[in-house]
Amino acid sequence: MRILHTSDWHLGQHFMGKTRQAEHQAFCTWLIEQVRAHQVDAVLIAGDIFDTGAPPSYAREQYNRFIVELRGTGCELVVLGGNHDSVAMLGESKTLLAQLGTRVIPGVCEPLDEQLLVLHRRDGSPGAILCAIPFIRPRDVLQSQAGQSAQDKQLSLQQAIQQHYQALYALAEAKRAELGDDLPIIATGHLTTVGASASDSVREIYVGSLEAFPTSAFPPAAYIALGHIHRPQKVGGLEHIRYCGSPIALSFDEARQQKEVLLVELEGSALRSIQPLPVPCFQPLLSLRGSLKELDSAIREAAKQGSAEQPVWLEVLVGTDDYLSDLQLRISALCEGLPVEVLRIRRERGNAVAGLQGQARETLDELSVEDVFAQRLSSESLDEAEQQGLLGLYQQVVSELREGEL
Repeated sequence: MRILHTSDWHLGQHFMGKTRQAEHQAFCTWLIEQVRAHQVDAVLIAGDIFDTGAPPSYAREQYNRFIVELRGTGCELVVLGGNHDSVAMLGESKTLLAQLGTRVIPGVCEPLDEQLLVLHRRDGSPGAILCAIPFIRPRDVLQSQAGQSAQDKQLSLQQAIQQHYQALYALAEAKRAELGDDLPIIATGHLTTVGASASDSVREIYVGSLEAFPTSAFPPAAYIALGHIHRPQKVGGLEHIRYCGSPIALSFDEARQQKEVLLVELEGSALRSIQPLPVPCFQPLLSLRGSLKELDSAIREAAKQGSAEQPVWLEVLVGTDDYLSDLQLRISALCEGLPVEVLRIRRERGNAVAGLQGQARETLDELSVEDVFAQRLSSESLDEAEQQGLLGLYQQVVSELREGEL
């Protein structure tokens, strides 16, 4: 049984005013080629298929086109909802897409057995049993209790998610016995695990949602396909618990990562092999740092990756010369005639010269809502306990607002 594990496509993302439509279309085309070349039986998308709960029409069209084209390969598709996805939006086409060999699990289901799927080989025979677990919102598995501390809420949610996994795994074992075959059991998830390494583009899930799920709380599945973290990685050094990462760089700190999808082969009830399939870079982007003199050569070197039709997208962090008031003009002069496009200029603010801070104002598009609150909090004379209390309350409000958007 061959499974292709991918996640965090974020269709419809706008990156500092730039659309990712062409990159996503190139990736979808490439992925279809991989399915054919490796005779993949099933593709799993482990959450965040879209970047927002109300994606633009072209992103929905890309999603639908991919499903139709994948149908022609003879491969099954399972789509799991992520924290960026709207449960209602994904669910509205669920019944229709089932006719095209695509099963969609937008959110936690009632009854639970709707999340238990049998995956088939290309010849139509059962190949694996899937515990199809999407992003779990607290309201899906918990009832709010008055007077709970943030720590109590975290523990309650962790226990509730663990129980959800264990209950579904028990159903999977019963299904395997019913089928009378030694089938592997696979699980999915869209969450942060203990020790996972995130990136700037990962929206953290704060109080009211789970911050980090321990690997010991997962059931003993043959393979666990995770989404939410954009860096491809093993979890806790375990071969069978994996984040495949996002297929394109979604922030500048992901620019130097080799993006990949994972080709997972199972034999009998066991994991046989995992092969990373490197995703080509469809749009070069780089983060450069240094003085103006250093940036001159760095920008020229970066320009070698671009062309007139497809310039390199750059983030420039200026050090040493960050006090200059005409940085934008100076950077523009360094880029003149080169196939590069500077999307963001930032100043590295040293603490040595406090008087220069006024020259180095941040703009709101550089700050997250958490950054803004942290800076406001730092200006107050509060002890550590008060700061942590206010921070916890703020994060809970932000979490509830974000969940309400989805």
